[in-house]
Amino acid sequence: MFKNKKLEKIVDDCNTIMEDITAQTVCFTGHRPQKLPWGFNENDVRCLAMKEVAKLEIENAIINGGKKHFISGMALGFDMICAELVLELKKDYPFITLECAIPCKGQESKWSTDQQKRYHNIVKQADTTRCIYNHYIDGCMQERNRYMINNSSMVIALFNGKPGGTKITIDYAKQKGLEIVVIEP
Repeated sequence: MFKNKKLEKIVDDCNTIMEDITAQTVCFTGHRPQKLPWGFNENDVRCLAMKEVAKLEIENAIINGGKKHFISGMALGFDMICAELVLELKKDYPFITLECAIPCKGQESKWSTDQQKRYHNIVKQADTTRCIYNHYIDGCMQERNRYMINNSSMVIALFNGKPGGTKITIDYAKQKGLEIVVIEP
């Protein structure tokens, strides 16, 4: 408890603002290309269909859910696809924002040149970027996922039902009471 009533009021107001932002926030979790039936071929009809479903779910979150802020973990696969979909939807909904939640600096350093360009293009267009660690450490990906869940009220997931980081993230979202939309690959 604060002795200063003005300070207590400021802290309460800040907490209310943060709760409002979290209520308007959606994050994404999903498999990397290696675990998807289409792999890195985003022109595969199954991937194109998944992108359409993801776009509809994002748009539904905006129109019917009042969501305005979207967080992508910027991993290869579903994360970056959803980030690009949000950037595309900003043309129709200019009030929405994209945040890139990056687990560590240099996350993309071992990716192909094309994937690095794609990554940097998204980061450049994002409204905000949050880097969890200055360098890679064990567990930084999970910390990034926890950050996203802790700051969201909804998660859109591409999930094949198998154990791994996506399942752990979905389970944590369930534990925190988030609304969860699952898209099957």
